[in-house]
Amino acid sequence: MQEYLDFAANHPLLTMVWLGLASAVVYMTIMSKLTKVKVVAAQQAVLLINKQDAAVVDIRSAEEFRKGHIAGAINLPNTQLKANNLNLIEKYQEKPLVLVCETGMSTSGAGRMLSKAGFKQVYALRGGMADWRSQNLPVTKR
Repeated sequence: MQEYLDFAANHPLLTMVWLGLASAVVYMTIMSKLTKVKVVAAQQAVLLINKQDAAVVDIRSAEEFRKGHIAGAINLPNTQLKANNLNLIEKYQEKPLVLVCETGMSTSGAGRMLSKAGFKQVYALRGGMADWRSQNLPVTKR
């Protein structure tokens, strides 16, 4: 134990960085358990789409959406979500929603906004479209 205290006394910057990272890991772990937005893998998303008729909401920009998206996806850019412009997806409040972005990083925040807006079953696609493409799942440009 004394070695740790000596290290902390000799390297305060490294100690603060380590404590910050440890705090971030604990915070993210707790938040992931408390959030209503569930993160699902591509295979689980396929099951939700096929078995429970889930709606896919792509929150990327219209330009990114045109380059390739999941068949049947609704394009609702994150900027519109933040502006609370939910007209395109209001009818899906009771259905499962699978949120998709490019890498899976921005869907959690969008999912929390949709949960607060009254959507019951919100899912975020882990890895986003990048993971979807890497698993050779179908992508359309129509």
